[in-house]
Amino acid sequence: MPDWSSLEELNRDGDVFVKLVHSLMGVYAWECFLSLDFDFAFITGQKTFRWPMIFYFANRYLLLCALAGILVSFDSTSQLNCQPLYIFNQLAGNASTGLASINLCLRTIAVYGNYKPITILLVILILGHWSLILMGVQLTVTWSDEQNACVIVATNNTILAVTFIYSMCFDLIVFLLNAYKLSNRRGKHNLVGESRLGKMIFSDGLIYFFVAFLANLIATVFMLLKLNSIMTIIFNVPAVIASTICATRAVRRLNNFKNEGAEVFSGSGTGSGIRVTHGQPRPIVSTLSRSGTAARAPGGVHVQMETFTRAEDADFQRQDDRDTDFDVEAKGSPI
Repeated sequence: MPDWSSLEELNRDGDVFVKLVHSLMGVYAWECFLSLDFDFAFITGQKTFRWPMIFYFANRYLLLCALAGILVSFDSTSQLNCQPLYIFNQLAGNASTGLASINLCLRTIAVYGNYKPITILLVILILGHWSLILMGVQLTVTWSDEQNACVIVATNNTILAVTFIYSMCFDLIVFLLNAYKLSNRRGKHNLVGESRLGKMIFSDGLIYFFVAFLANLIATVFMLLKLNSIMTIIFNVPAVIASTICATRAVRRLNNFKNEGAEVFSGSGTGSGIRVTHGQPRPIVSTLSRSGTAARAPGGVHVQMETFTRAEDADFQRQDDRDTDFDVEAKGSPI
């Protein structure tokens, strides 16, 4: 068991931390580069800008600026004005965590169809999260001629730890809400099948929520262990980057899906048939269980299902005998 408080261990951990941040900067820069075409599509007008994209762009580029500021504080050999630089780095990094949670919350609100109790709950959680984020910028930094680097004189790690614990619990709540909706949805749609949109929003989306929760969990554990000043914060940057990548990818996947169109697959019973025709790239997915009926949506997706069922399934079919429309671009939808 190493002596975590020894000078040798602190120097070793500090060296690892610096190299880790440089590596993560490369990973995040590559992630941004791979998805630049998505961002330019809004600049050139190929995609319609909607208000939720404000959080997407703020999350994406605020973290990039924070990482650049951290590298400047690590690599600079000339004297810096350390106090404002470190305040910006911490505020931008913490804000990126909050913005990632907002992006995941918007997806959750969309999954629940703007259900008011869920929306109110998530808004309250967001406000509480941001109150901690703004309170957490409490540190004093000066330039040390002896070390030729910025030195943190005083900081409030308690608020930072509480912020990460809150973020972890926040992401867990959002993950559980989506998991519950997925399990509930599977139980109701075992006969009429699933659409590509449904699979992407629920099953695929759960991966992003879980990774965001896991990243904040690891960072929180190391902060609570308090091994030394370096190990306490060593996983903070990876947690913020992981949360941001997951949140922004979730936004991009859903937005790209809306522009590609949607399809409905599979029916139930014996001898079922499905006909799908595509109009404008606005996906309106309709699922029907009436024999020989069809749902029409102007400029959307026309789905006709002809289903033949056995007599013993008739009661269950009548229970689910309804039309369900899910419009991901409906007015007021956050996605």
